Amino acid sequence: MSPERIERPLAGRVAVVTGGSRGAGRGIALELGAAGATVYVTGRSTRAEPATQYGRIQALSGLDRIPGTIDDTADELTALGGRGIAARCDHTDEAQVRALFERVQAEQGRLDLLVNNAWGGHEVFSGVFDAPFWERSMDEWDAMLDRGARNHLLASRAAAPLMIVRGSGLIVTTTFWDRDRFLKGNLVYDLAKATMTRMAGAMAQDLKPHGVASVAVSPGWMRTEFVLAGHHTDEDHWRERPELAGTESPRYVGRAVVALAADPAVMARSGRVWRVGDLAAEYGFTDIDGRRIPPFELDAG
Repeated sequence: MSPERIERPLAGRVAVVTGGSRGAGRGIALELGAAGATVYVTGRSTRAEPATQYGRIQALSGLDRIPGTIDDTADELTALGGRGIAARCDHTDEAQVRALFERVQAEQGRLDLLVNNAWGGHEVFSGVFDAPFWERSMDEWDAMLDRGARNHLLASRAAAPLMIVRGSGLIVTTTFWDRDRFLKGNLVYDLAKATMTRMAGAMAQDLKPHGVASVAVSPGWMRTEFVLAGHHTDEDHWRERPELAGTESPRYVGRAVVALAADPAVMARSGRVWRVGDLAAEYGFTDIDGRRIPPFELDAG
């Protein structure tokens, strides 16, 4: 194997990362770029039209503006060695989703990887992490199920035929999972993530005869832009906050996705949910600070 193939294991591969402006989506896109992939970074936040849907969390976090755009992510991943293409798409709109994948096929002639990450939950964030279901707003249902799980299904429906025709490909769904434990006090979030996890496994059954894999990947507590802002710090100073000691960067899950996409035996992993910390131990990667962070676990009680 040539040095280039070792250093850029995804050179020549084409990926779509939904919800790539910030958070996990940005971290995944950057690592795919570092691995040499061509990445379509999708979402609604562009430099020309910044995000306007995050008023609640913006106020709670004390942010003057919402950080991140698909353009920023595309440029950053290109600088890392890949090719970033910003593609604005409202993933709740089936016509826009269909047009996105038609564009990928027209421009690249192939699709190797879809990362389902677009998520509406931040739009209704109230700052309350633990409350009984009868006290939580039904706005969460629309945000997390209709603009979360449904987004993933729409993108997967449009992407699957492009992979099936080539007899290969991988669909990765970002989720949260801790061995089927319930996330106390956040019922709709728990339900939405369980739905995404179940969806990834169910899609794997239909895709298996066609040589296409589908997995769910569960990161731990990530230092996203919103988490850092909520703790009044940034990526350069988070170590000064003891409560963030167990966090991981969004690029940790990105390295997990790269490892899966580069694994020629990934079909053996299809249909299951994988925690990033477990994948790190198996594939031998670390976070950007050199740590191998174990999987995040909920309180058993």
